[in-house]
Amino acid sequence: MLKVYALIIILGILGGVGYGAMWYYKDTQARIETLRENNAKLEVAIDTANESMDLMKDEMEKNQELMNELSQKLRKAEQYGDDLRNKLRQLDLVQDAMKDAAKLEGRMNGATAKLWRSIVEDTGGVSDPNLPDWLQSDVPTGTGSEGGDKVGEGADTDSIETETSTVN
Repeated sequence: MLKVYALIIILGILGGVGYGAMWYYKDTQARIETLRENNAKLEVAIDTANESMDLMKDEMEKNQELMNELSQKLRKAEQYGDDLRNKLRQLDLVQDAMKDAAKLEGRMNGATAKLWRSIVEDTGGVSDPNLPDWLQSDVPTGTGSEGGDKVGEGADTDSIETETSTVN
């Protein structure tokens, strides 16, 4: 009988070892499957991250080009502003207005007329080569010409002889 008990104990131990081995094998296979799925997900994530990095590099290069272009335009605008400041410094409009207001008004009216004509042309209208009525003197001194700001002979808005207009 001792042999039967010994055989049952040995079979129990072998059964326990066999069950433990089977459980270990199934657990290991489940972990391997989980790791395989996670690995596939990580590969997709890495591919997405690499594509994102490439896209970010491209965007960075585009942004750098745009910033360089804007920087050049800014330099040009600053240069234009400096030129305008220098011109205004040279003109000294207050002193010109005190010396001869009519001359300054004529120059301003001529520049305004040129600006209005360019605006009309830019917006698709037909620009009249003569001065607008509100810029013309009360007494016309001749017929209009195709030249810029001239109403007639001696009425050049860029000259001293410009007469001021009155608004009613």
